[in-house]
Amino acid sequence: MTPFEMNNQTDVTEFIFLGFSNHPKLQGLFFLVFLIIYLTTLLGNMLIITATKISLALHTPMYYFLSNLSFLDVCYTSTTIPVMLVNFFHRKKTISYEGCLSQIFFLVTCAGTECVLLAAMAYDRYVAICHPLQYPVLMSVKVCVFLVTGSWLCGLVNSVIHTVLAATLTLCGPNQISHFLCDIPLLLELSCSDTSLNESVLHVASATIGLSPCLFTGVSYILIISAILRIPSAQGRNKAFSTCASHLTVVVIFYGMANFNYDKPREGYSLDIDILVSVLFCVVTPMLNPIIYSLRNKEVKGALRKLAGGYVIPGNISV
Repeated sequence: MTPFEMNNQTDVTEFIFLGFSNHPKLQGLFFLVFLIIYLTTLLGNMLIITATKISLALHTPMYYFLSNLSFLDVCYTSTTIPVMLVNFFHRKKTISYEGCLSQIFFLVTCAGTECVLLAAMAYDRYVAICHPLQYPVLMSVKVCVFLVTGSWLCGLVNSVIHTVLAATLTLCGPNQISHFLCDIPLLLELSCSDTSLNESVLHVASATIGLSPCLFTGVSYILIISAILRIPSAQGRNKAFSTCASHLTVVVIFYGMANFNYDKPREGYSLDIDILVSVLFCVVTPMLNPIIYSLRNKEVKGALRKLAGGYVIPGNISV
């Protein structure tokens, strides 16, 4: 930090979001659109969670993971959208310093957990298709709980490290964030202190929490597709592929949007395009997950029909 910056250093107590500020006359429309998206996300994911709890047909490892993914998507959207909805009513869209760090903590936790959880779901599909006779042993209740718990722990540990490092940054202003949410790269741009440690940890986390699960998922599906192609009958191949088609679609959308959101060039993009990409990743993707699973999965559709009709199957909840 230069002497000039030290003399002009001020304590930042709040941040101003510049996202959507280019369209002041459309704030009411933005509010309505994001409110509908948020309510749709909550309804869709809560229906998936409820259906997997009450339907005995969905008491399997795949749907145990799916219910956790739905809960994760509810947490993910609830971290950003409520603040955004409130700010649509204010000309000056702000968030407190503590609120910004809290948003970073929950956002990074959910994103990291989802990366690992999707890899765990890919492993479940690999075992189901490539080793069906060993499936009850390899995907026991104990293993499923371990994989879900491990996913959350990876996300939490990663988030705690990033949040603590972000809290040590010296922020000299301006306090304007060219976005509608707080994120680590955005906070690093506002820092006037050395950010080399933060950037190094960010690169390591991207490789371990982001790239590694992605590669594991990719390899799993290469093996899965190879096994499916060896099935002699067309009906058998279709049945096997249908069990993993929904998850594969969710994986492609999630990692595709994540890659475009975080690895796009820093220059050459307007604020509107940057916001649109982030909206697709942070807001639209969690809404699409329950839709994809309900449209492509007969068991989920059947459970949702029974749930909509007030039909409840008794029984203890188990994996």
